Amino acid sequence: MIHVLYEDNHVLVVEKPANMPVNEDDSQDEDLLSLCKAYLKEKYNKPGNVYCGLVHRLDRPVGGVMVFAKTSKAASRLSDQVRTHSIKKEYLAVVEGIPKQNNGTLTDYLIKDHKTNMVRTTDAKQGKKSVLHYDVIDTKEGRTLVHITLETGRSHQIRVQFSSRHLPLVHDMRYNPKPGKGQIALYAYQLTFTHPTTKETITIRHNPPQTDPWNMFDIAKIL
Repeated sequence: MIHVLYEDNHVLVVEKPANMPVNEDDSQDEDLLSLCKAYLKEKYNKPGNVYCGLVHRLDRPVGGVMVFAKTSKAASRLSDQVRTHSIKKEYLAVVEGIPKQNNGTLTDYLIKDHKTNMVRTTDAKQGKKSVLHYDVIDTKEGRTLVHITLETGRSHQIRVQFSSRHLPLVHDMRYNPKPGKGQIALYAYQLTFTHPTTKETITIRHNPPQTDPWNMFDIAKIL
């Protein structure tokens, strides 16, 4: 069952569960796109295949807000917004350590090794420019809750950019040398986009679950 956050005739906004692939992959695990199609098919009693357009992605371990298109026109217009970076993607993360500055911009060039599915920093000739902006929200017990706005949407971008500065995300099994046990502390908590037909600005927000390490911080009161 999917958690619908917003829906109209053109778009469907849902919460992606952590550890669920966005679309079908080699694992054959249940994926979010298929669940959205099944939801639309059942809700509207539609025969045959149901259209649901995938316009952006989240890493499999990461949960949070995602928008899907219910029509091909909506998919085209939302995809254009993704390409031009006009969809605003905001994240919350908990990192190990305390950043030297309470806010800033991180700029790196990232390259992906497709054999290992790992991303690393490199030089401008080899890598893709990757930019994010962050603000420190709160710090407790040597961990920091940060708000992140992506300027570019590279694979593993947030995880690699903070890890390369010795501020790995809590419970990141791939880029934290001491991840411990738990769900990666990265959540896509707010998405802002221009509605594909009405041109209205739509902002959908959903806070992360109150589990470790999110429950260290009173997010509902802070934000």
